[in-house]
Amino acid sequence: MPKVFVTDGYWHKTLSVVRSLGEKGIDVSVGESTRLSTALFSRYAKRRVIYPSPKRSPDEFLDFLEKELKKERYDVLITPEESTLLLIAKNIKRFEGLTKFPFAEHNLISKASDKAETIKNAKGIGIPIPQTIFINDIEELEKKTADIDFPVVIKPRMSSGSYGIRYIKNKNELISSYKEVHSKYPFPLIQEYIPQGGDAFGVSCLFDRNTQLKAVFVHKRLREYPITGGPSTLRESVVNDEVKELAVKLLSSIKWYGVAMVEFKVDPRDNKPKLMEINPRFWGSLSLAIYSGVDFPYLLYRMAMGEGFEPVTTYKTGLRSRYLLPGDIMHFISNPERFKMKPSFFKFFDKKTKDDIISLKDPLPTIGRILSLLTLLYNKDMRRYLKERN
Repeated sequence: MPKVFVTDGYWHKTLSVVRSLGEKGIDVSVGESTRLSTALFSRYAKRRVIYPSPKRSPDEFLDFLEKELKKERYDVLITPEESTLLLIAKNIKRFEGLTKFPFAEHNLISKASDKAETIKNAKGIGIPIPQTIFINDIEELEKKTADIDFPVVIKPRMSSGSYGIRYIKNKNELISSYKEVHSKYPFPLIQEYIPQGGDAFGVSCLFDRNTQLKAVFVHKRLREYPITGGPSTLRESVVNDEVKELAVKLLSSIKWYGVAMVEFKVDPRDNKPKLMEINPRFWGSLSLAIYSGVDFPYLLYRMAMGEGFEPVTTYKTGLRSRYLLPGDIMHFISNPERFKMKPSFFKFFDKKTKDDIISLKDPLPTIGRILSLLTLLYNKDMRRYLKERN
């Protein structure tokens, strides 16, 4: 039986990976730095491993991973979370010959993670972007922002989700807020704010080592948390050839390998989709792609094992997935229009909507997710996550 080791068991996207592979009869082991982790509760996790924190103890984690791979002889190593992915990719020579690691090289992941590099590259190849100011010296800040229009958004160059993002309404806020974000995330971008009213899309892709597209999927965001801009909590599978072609063009231009998701937001002023960022890893809405017929984890596994397959470019549309615990609940609480939302928050039994976690076939991760929220009280990594998300 083929064996796969999956890191980062805390996250619901990891649960999607574990379920996808486990349902195919693959022997899946799952690791995380805390026992209260969603994916560790899955019936498809044949083995559960607690390892040192990749963030707080990277050397100990790498030592553990090397021993684990030597001992258990896994066919493939899959890493859904970006910080862990970067750490392993940077030290990949330690694991050569021990397993297959179907992800891009460290330098390429870092380049794709850097919003400044992404925006500059997109502009150079004709992909629409928000107006962006790049600051390379803090002394340039007042001069470069003297004539800008508000509101604007301050975005860290290297972050995921809503970490470090600030929405600025006037000049008085800009300088102090920029310096505060800069102290944690050096030289963030300053971008024009794209007004509400346009749809937001995510384009998920899988490329082989020859930069040939092996799978593609498009979803539209319906809700997110934080409501001002953050990970999606409800989304729908759609066809949008314009954003698909833009995403494929962008990833092809950097010779991407593995999985990635590119985000766009339609500007209602000119009806053009503007590039937001590249997520050079598995994404939170992964379950929707699988539900719709594009099984990225299994396709990535097959590609790693050297199996050939025709590109997967068609899928079911009009399906939805929901991240209820706690994402959509938090959206409901924070949305002043909570009782007017369409679709309604209380639409729990829609036959075309599946939850990212809640499942009768695999019920224990629901309990695991509820318990995992307790780690925010004692685990340093998770407390950092909560603080930055707020």
